[in-house]
Amino acid sequence: MATATTNISIRMDRELKERADEFFSEIGMSMSTAFNVFIRQTLREGRIPFHISVDRPNEETIAAMLESERIARDPSVKGYTDLDEFFEDLKHGED
Repeated sequence: MATATTNISIRMDRELKERADEFFSEIGMSMSTAFNVFIRQTLREGRIPFHISVDRPNEETIAAMLESERIARDPSVKGYTDLDEFFEDLKHGED
Protein backbone atom coordinates (compact mmCIF):
# COMPACT_ATOMS: atom_id res chain seq x y z
CA MET A 1 0.00 0.00 0.00
CA ALA A 2 1.46 3.35 -1.04
CA THR A 3 1.86 6.07 1.55
CA ALA A 4 0.27 9.41 0.69
CA THR A 5 2.82 12.20 0.52
CA THR A 6 2.55 15.95 0.62
CA ASN A 7 4.81 18.79 -0.46
CA ILE A 8 6.25 21.42 1.84
CA SER A 9 8.15 24.57 1.04
CA ILE A 10 11.09 25.76 3.15
CA ARG A 11 12.86 29.10 2.76
CA MET A 12 16.61 28.77 3.09
CA ASP A 13 19.69 30.79 2.25
CA ARG A 14 20.77 29.81 -1.27
CA GLU A 15 24.40 29.11 -0.37
CA LEU A 16 23.33 27.02 2.63
CA LYS A 17 21.03 24.95 0.41
CA GLU A 18 23.76 24.42 -2.18
CA ARG A 19 26.21 23.29 0.49
CA ALA A 20 23.61 20.97 2.03
CA ASP A 21 22.66 19.52 -1.38
CA GLU A 22 26.35 18.84 -2.06
CA PHE A 23 26.87 17.17 1.33
CA PHE A 24 23.76 15.01 1.14
CA SER A 25 24.61 14.03 -2.43
CA GLU A 26 28.05 12.86 -1.27
CA ILE A 27 26.43 10.51 1.23
CA GLY A 28 23.84 9.30 -1.29
CA MET A 29 20.90 11.21 0.10
CA SER A 30 18.61 13.91 -1.25
CA MET A 31 17.57 16.98 0.73
CA SER A 32 14.09 15.49 0.93
CA THR A 33 15.42 12.23 2.39
CA ALA A 34 17.61 14.12 4.87
CA PHE A 35 14.65 16.21 6.00
CA ASN A 36 12.51 13.07 6.41
CA VAL A 37 15.28 11.43 8.48
CA PHE A 38 15.38 14.52 10.69
CA ILE A 39 11.59 14.56 11.16
CA ARG A 40 11.38 10.81 11.87
CA GLN A 41 14.20 11.00 14.43
CA THR A 42 12.58 14.05 16.06
CA LEU A 43 9.29 12.19 16.43
CA ARG A 44 11.02 9.00 17.59
CA GLU A 45 12.95 10.82 20.33
CA GLY A 46 10.27 13.39 21.14
CA ARG A 47 12.85 16.17 20.87
CA ILE A 48 15.24 17.84 18.43
CA PRO A 49 17.75 15.01 17.87
CA PHE A 50 20.83 17.13 18.56
CA HIS A 51 21.98 19.68 21.12
CA ILE A 52 21.05 23.30 20.37
CA SER A 53 22.60 26.05 22.43
CA VAL A 54 23.37 29.72 22.50
CA ASP A 55 27.00 30.49 23.22
CA ARG A 56 26.86 32.39 26.49
CA PRO A 57 29.76 33.08 28.79
CA ASN A 58 29.68 31.41 32.20
CA GLU A 59 29.26 33.41 35.44
CA GLU A 60 33.00 33.71 36.04
CA THR A 61 33.57 35.11 32.54
CA ILE A 62 30.67 37.55 32.92
CA ALA A 63 32.11 38.74 36.24
CA ALA A 64 35.53 39.24 34.62
CA MET A 65 33.97 41.17 31.74
CA LEU A 66 32.08 43.45 34.13
CA GLU A 67 35.23 43.99 36.19
CA SER A 68 37.22 44.92 33.09
CA GLU A 69 34.53 47.43 32.10
CA ARG A 70 34.61 48.92 35.60
CA ILE A 71 38.41 49.19 35.53
CA ALA A 72 38.34 50.77 32.07
CA ARG A 73 36.00 53.52 33.34
CA ASP A 74 37.91 54.11 36.61
CA PRO A 75 39.98 57.30 36.26
CA SER A 76 42.23 56.24 39.14
CA VAL A 77 43.49 53.21 37.20
CA LYS A 78 46.59 53.96 35.15
CA GLY A 79 46.22 53.26 31.46
CA TYR A 80 49.00 52.50 29.01
CA THR A 81 49.66 53.40 25.41
CA ASP A 82 53.28 52.21 25.57
CA LEU A 83 53.81 48.46 25.95
CA ASP A 84 57.39 48.91 27.18
CA GLU A 85 56.17 51.24 29.95
CA PHE A 86 53.51 48.70 30.92
CA PHE A 87 56.04 45.86 31.20
CA GLU A 88 58.47 48.09 33.10
CA ASP A 89 55.78 49.00 35.64
CA LEU A 90 54.71 45.36 35.83
CA LYS A 91 58.30 44.29 36.51
CA HIS A 92 58.70 46.86 39.29
CA GLY A 93 55.25 46.37 40.76
CA GLU A 94 54.19 49.98 40.29
CA ASP A 95 50.56 51.11 40.05
